[in-house]
Amino acid sequence: MTTEWGALSGLFPVDEMLISWYRAKATTAAMFDSPSKERINHKRIDEIVENRLVADSCSAYAKELYLNLSTLSPFVAGPNSVKVATPLNILEAQNIRLDKAYLISCTNSRASDIAAAARVFREAAKDNKPARIHPGLNFYIAAASIPEQQIAEEAGDWQVLLESGAQPLPAGCGPCIGLGTGLLEAGEVGISASNRNFPGRIGDKSSKAYLASPEVVAASALQGQIAGPGWYQKLESVNKVLVGEGSGDRTTDKALSIEDALNKAIGDVESIIATAESTAGQPSSPTAAEDENLTNVLPGFPEKIEGEIVFCAGDNINTDGIYPGKYTYQDSITKESMAELCMENYDAKFRMTAKAGDILVAGFNFACGSSREQSSTAILAKQIPLVVAGSFGNIFSRNSINNGLLGIEVPRLIQRLRETYKGSAEKALTRRTGWKLLWDFRRSTIVVTEKDGFTWEQKVGELPLNVQEIIVCGGFENWFRSKIKIND
Repeated sequence: MTTEWGALSGLFPVDEMLISWYRAKATTAAMFDSPSKERINHKRIDEIVENRLVADSCSAYAKELYLNLSTLSPFVAGPNSVKVATPLNILEAQNIRLDKAYLISCTNSRASDIAAAARVFREAAKDNKPARIHPGLNFYIAAASIPEQQIAEEAGDWQVLLESGAQPLPAGCGPCIGLGTGLLEAGEVGISASNRNFPGRIGDKSSKAYLASPEVVAASALQGQIAGPGWYQKLESVNKVLVGEGSGDRTTDKALSIEDALNKAIGDVESIIATAESTAGQPSSPTAAEDENLTNVLPGFPEKIEGEIVFCAGDNINTDGIYPGKYTYQDSITKESMAELCMENYDAKFRMTAKAGDILVAGFNFACGSSREQSSTAILAKQIPLVVAGSFGNIFSRNSINNGLLGIEVPRLIQRLRETYKGSAEKALTRRTGWKLLWDFRRSTIVVTEKDGFTWEQKVGELPLNVQEIIVCGGFENWFRSKIKIND
């Protein structure tokens, strides 16, 4: 889930809990003669123990956060957002009826997850009769992989779920990405142990999807509404989840904050001195107009891109919103069809509003969520050459370049557009603005002409030659092919 924070990777320190987990995996892989034994075996684990991955003692961080796990109780995310999380006990009191429940996906349908769900049904059984799911509810199960399903079958957990009335699906990807049997239909409500629930991700866009742990999903399948197994007891002295910056140790955090402040002060002084030394005796810089550095532009790369701004005002527009997951693995879809599907889950009217040659402008954290190339190629199929946003999800920033789509962050533009339309009676998700944007690559400048003729410009970073070369080639794959031919 590191990508949800906008990061490209996440590192966890090697502790005894992780080593124990690896030992169990290595033993299981050896017992079942799994192909994973080449990667996960006790010899490699011994090497990890001897050479643990730890941060340097002098490491500096932009921010340190702590979360007191003893104050944490079960939460449910949704509906239709991973960023909206509500304590389970609050949702239980609302009696939210469910049509479907899912124990699926690579994230929460491993053998241990299936065992946790099976425990809920075992404990609910009475008079030696298996507990059954709530009438009228469909419960779908799919193991993360075939080996994980085999482990669950050996333990008897898979059979417990089948006897409860669960419907088995093939191991691997399925409803979690909008594929196969059991998708949510219009107006239905579901709860899933997967990790994404954006609108339209698990079925129809008008459905509601919640995310929860395997235990909560199992308990909800039994009750026919969002419910928990009753195992978790709230600590009497705890009224909220304890989370904040630092380590959670007030003495340590205070000492660290003083040290950080001193280091910052020293760094500021050194920077001032370095700047003064580097500029001493030098003449004043001419005005930008007199001494404007021009960026080199490769042959075949445009010196300028210009178009009308079509504005998608939302923040956190995710990759499912840009290109629905259910079409991701349909390789037969034509370029023209991709253009029609572009932004479908965000705004079904986008395909009629946006035109070829438009500049797409969106809010902040654009294209967060799953990593998929279609979030870029669908925009290109719509013949939109440039995306401007307040900020991008980091995964998309890289994917867009790899697929030959240009993008740039201009927070000021988003703020200006929002100020212009904040009093508008029309609350359109996508709107044609009548504004024009020009990106002058040689001058590294964008020029915005607003609808009333008011024009302003802003300097932006130079577009490096290596990025230009990838764009000229139509993406990283074509660029790589060209290099291979040159070397041959």
